[in-house]
Amino acid sequence: MPRARNCSSRNKAAAAISLFLVVLIFAPLAMARMNFDFDPNLDFSSFKTFAYIGGVNSLEFRQLDPNMISNQVHAGVSKALAQRGLKEVKPDQQPDLVVRYMANSQSKLVSAAVGDWVQFGPYIGDYWAYTYDLMSAETSLDASLIIDLIDLKRKDLAWRLYLDQKITDDDTIWPKVIGQISKGFQSYPPTQKQIAEKRKERAEHPPKPPAQ
Repeated sequence: MPRARNCSSRNKAAAAISLFLVVLIFAPLAMARMNFDFDPNLDFSSFKTFAYIGGVNSLEFRQLDPNMISNQVHAGVSKALAQRGLKEVKPDQQPDLVVRYMANSQSKLVSAAVGDWVQFGPYIGDYWAYTYDLMSAETSLDASLIIDLIDLKRKDLAWRLYLDQKITDDDTIWPKVIGQISKGFQSYPPTQKQIAEKRKERAEHPPKPPAQ
């Protein structure tokens, strides 16, 4: 009987150690957050082409390859949109959508990086501010990535993906964030249910006045 009790104790200890290791390994993934926003008044089936124009990096963590984020965002978004039937074209070929990104690794989202950018106008200070505030207020971000799909004809946002990850290892932080692009684009295009919910959300959270 004592031997049986010892074996049982060892089995319990081994199980506890295994559980601890599983939690330790997957803890960083559990802290990943994701959200998306879009204009519920658009017909997303009308978008057939897109062009990638790069983005803005506001990084505190060191980056081994300055082009790594841009290249991987480009690859991830291109694959996701191609799977949804969109064709990638050059920026000068009048695409339906223009793709840009904003990468940030500071303690808060940088409002300047997500406001005026090139010729496409400001987006903080209208309906888009609600989801932006929701993401920036709930957590201290170690790394965040915003991917915009801009309606070129309207020169206004059509759809936006927010990704963030809280990790202490700066060598692996961006691969983990960028690795979420495919999952994030599962919400593109939005469903009829999501469109109805977004209209209700925007009615409950009216646009903010532009910042002075």
